[in-house]
Amino acid sequence: MPDFQFENMFDGLVAGVDEAGRGPWAGPVVVGAVVILDKNLDEALLKGLDDSKKLSAKKREHLYDLLFAAQQNGQLKIGIGEASAAEIDNLNILQATFEAMRRAVKALNVQPDMALIDGNQNPKSFPCPSQTVVKGDGRVYSIAAASIVAKVYRDRLMAALALKYPYYGFEKNAGYGTKAHIDGLHRYGVISEHRKSYRPIQEILLQKSA
Repeated sequence: MPDFQFENMFDGLVAGVDEAGRGPWAGPVVVGAVVILDKNLDEALLKGLDDSKKLSAKKREHLYDLLFAAQQNGQLKIGIGEASAAEIDNLNILQATFEAMRRAVKALNVQPDMALIDGNQNPKSFPCPSQTVVKGDGRVYSIAAASIVAKVYRDRLMAALALKYPYYGFEKNAGYGTKAHIDGLHRYGVISEHRKSYRPIQEILLQKSA
């Protein structure tokens, strides 16, 4: 379970940073950044925070709402950054994720003294000093919070995208390569939200042009 051990290692404001959506074939990659200003958070929020992948969709949604309520109360700051499918194709997914991280930290509207980034890859030219934490979303409160923000925000974005493009099952698969998504690609083709640098999408484009 997460705790404040890593945040307590540093003086000043510490931001937790995590991403959602590196693997899907469509949609942006989204990064959440969270600075916890007041560690006396609502007990339900602290007890619930964990790696977003371990939580049910209903639980994630509830915690997401609690996080934004805490922001309204001045207890934390939330920043969200995105990199589009076109940027992913132009930069590659790793560099696009790094760019979304920079945008998320800048969107906090406070200057962190340190950023704790989930994983083992540290972006260069970051807005503040940074340190990676392997499996940080299950170890660090601020990273766990960031993982929930990124995941829920992206899922909602993909559900909204499904209203515009109702053929790919985005509201259920969030852009991952499910059967419904593959069927939609074969029937309706590739749209601007697809990551054309990803091999499955490249293969569909080749089939369509053959």
